[in-house]
Amino acid sequence: MTAARLPSTLAAVLLTLTVNACSSSHSGAPVGSAPNAPPAGSSSAAARITIKNFLFAPATITVHPGEQVTVVNEDATTHTVTAEDKSFDTGAVNGGASATFTAPTTPGSYPYICTIHQYMHATLTVS
Repeated sequence: MTAARLPSTLAAVLLTLTVNACSSSHSGAPVGSAPNAPPAGSSSAAARITIKNFLFAPATITVHPGEQVTVVNEDATTHTVTAEDKSFDTGAVNGGASATFTAPTTPGSYPYICTIHQYMHATLTVS
C-alpha cells in the first residue's frame, strides 16, 4: 500500500466502524433505560416527576404503594414536591438537582404543590 492511499484507507475503516457502532441493535430507548420501559406518567419502578417552566410533568402520575418517586428539577430555581396532607415532601430541590421520596402506602389520590410557588400543583395517585 502506498503512503498516498493510507489516509483514505484509514478514513474508510474509521467510517465503517462508526457506522456499525451507530447502527447496532439499539432499542431507541435512552442509554441505561429498559428497552420496553413504560411511558412517562404511567406506573412503573421508575416513577419520575419533572419540574420544568414552573410546571409538574406529568400533572397526574400513578404509582404503587411505597414506590420510590424521583423528582428532577429542570428549572433554575428551587422547588418542592409537597403533599397537601404532608404525607410526602422532597424538601427544597435546587435548580438542576433531583430528589426522591417514597409514595404513601395507602391507595388514594394525593394532591401536591410546590410550597415555594403554591400555584404549582399536580396529583399523585397510589393504586
